[in-house]
Amino acid sequence: MKAVNITFKFEDGQPEQTHVAAEGESVLDVALNNGIQLQHNCGGVCGCSTCHVYVLQGEADLPEITDKEEDFIDRAANPRINSRLGCQCVVQGHEDLVILVPPQDFLGH
Repeated sequence: MKAVNITFKFEDGQPEQTHVAAEGESVLDVALNNGIQLQHNCGGVCGCSTCHVYVLQGEADLPEITDKEEDFIDRAANPRINSRLGCQCVVQGHEDLVILVPPQDFLGH
């Protein structure tokens, strides 16, 4: 099984953290397994927009965005061209990722 590093940066000013992710794990899984607060109201099944993150590096190593994911990103706060849902960012094991986590003090959709 291949592993990569995911560096989490935070818009709210928390110090960045880097954690190892195994192929097949999602950004949401890695965040939660390492005590990083990332909202996930639907339980990580692409049913809301609360695990919205920005992919700063490594997007080419993630699965292509689906129409369903894109629809939920449109409902997220401050969507950008590099927006993804953490539950849908599944590590392929080829390239390190850098993720920017927006402020998590909201209720979300």
